[in-house]
Amino acid sequence: MFRFVVIACILCAGCILPAAAQFGAQPVKIVFPFGAGGSGDAVTRFIAERIQAETGQNVVVDDHPGAGGMVGVQYVKSAPADGTTLLLTPFTLMSIFPAIYPDLKYDPVADFTPVSQIASFEFSIVAGKDAPFKTLAELVASVKRDPALGSFGTPGAGSLPHFLGIAFAHAAGIDLRHVPYRGAATALTDLVAGQIPLAVLPTSDLLEYQKAGMVHILATLGAKQSLYVPEAPTVRQAGYDVAGDGWFALYAPAGTPAAVVSRINAIVNGLAKSAEFREKLTKLGLEATGTTPQELGTLQKEESLKYAPLVKASGFKPTE
Repeated sequence: MFRFVVIACILCAGCILPAAAQFGAQPVKIVFPFGAGGSGDAVTRFIAERIQAETGQNVVVDDHPGAGGMVGVQYVKSAPADGTTLLLTPFTLMSIFPAIYPDLKYDPVADFTPVSQIASFEFSIVAGKDAPFKTLAELVASVKRDPALGSFGTPGAGSLPHFLGIAFAHAAGIDLRHVPYRGAATALTDLVAGQIPLAVLPTSDLLEYQKAGMVHILATLGAKQSLYVPEAPTVRQAGYDVAGDGWFALYAPAGTPAAVVSRINAIVNGLAKSAEFREKLTKLGLEATGTTPQELGTLQKEESLKYAPLVKASGFKPTE
């Protein structure tokens, strides 16, 4: 009997130990495919801290910018599929870029294993304080009277705000001219200065300016009422069937063992449920989510199907 108990304990230890040592002796690296700073980088560091605390592994963040994020994604694609290299990325690189770049050097489905969605964030259609419209209905009427008012700035060509702006224009039956900037900050600067009448930007970037009366949020583009500007309607509530949230998700290289993916998913989802993490993300204008790997895979596919027609309808080419 004693011998049976000892053997059983050894077998149980054999089941448990790999889960604690699944990552091997090498440090875990989480790649963020953009430069340091900003909400995505901050989220990556929160996750790194939690994985390190839960596993005892040394976890480092690798800000790996280049080619609009594609350099970092390709780096993770080629990394060993053992759980020591992970990717924290905005969904555009996995769901929209395939429709933009015909020669994309990675396959978001075949080359990666979904781990979990981490956080979502929203965008807003926002006007300068001197713009002659305070609602979407007034905007549509104004542009129909004076097409010169029909231009909108975004953080860049090929960005999600670009395609959301195009989708709104189509839904409203108006022509809007896209004005791409190199980042949200420069677009916001021109909006405040009156150089452009309208923009589609992350809501989190607008809150300080909205409070100071320097801009006016006409509507938010999220699927639900904004936590940050609840007084503003959603675009759908205003009568136009357009909605789209941005989000960050965690991926591993294709072929990463299921046990490793499950372990990381459990850690990340535990973090997503913590009040401290949620409070940190709220300050960044983000909402903590957390999903199963299967749910993330389904969401990624749904977003790809949703945005591919918008990319095509916009006529956008990556050389623009």
